[in-house]
Amino acid sequence: MALKNDRYTYRITWSDDDGEYVGLCAEFSSLSWLAKTPEAALKGIRKVVADVIADMKKAGEKVPEPIVGKNYSGKFVVRVPPDVHRRLAMQAAEEGVSLNRLASSKLAQ
Repeated sequence: MALKNDRYTYRITWSDDDGEYVGLCAEFSSLSWLAKTPEAALKGIRKVVADVIADMKKAGEKVPEPIVGKNYSGKFVVRVPPDVHRRLAMQAAEEGVSLNRLASSKLAQ
């Protein structure tokens, strides 16, 4: 079974432990699919996701929304130890930028 309008976030990577490619889905982090080729890994994980969604719908469970369909405000709170906060504030002051600008540039790396 294939999903219509599949907009989930997939990633294919190599697994040294398994000696195969592994297909992953960000919205269903507990699922994976091993295959000999990247193409087969993608096809496999997409089928697993479709099957799980079908089961979830039958059970009346809420199906995760694709990440691409979510709206983000650009704001989130991060708690750090006071000494890290102080060090970052000092670095921002020395660089002549706001703490927010410094943190944003570090997170974007």
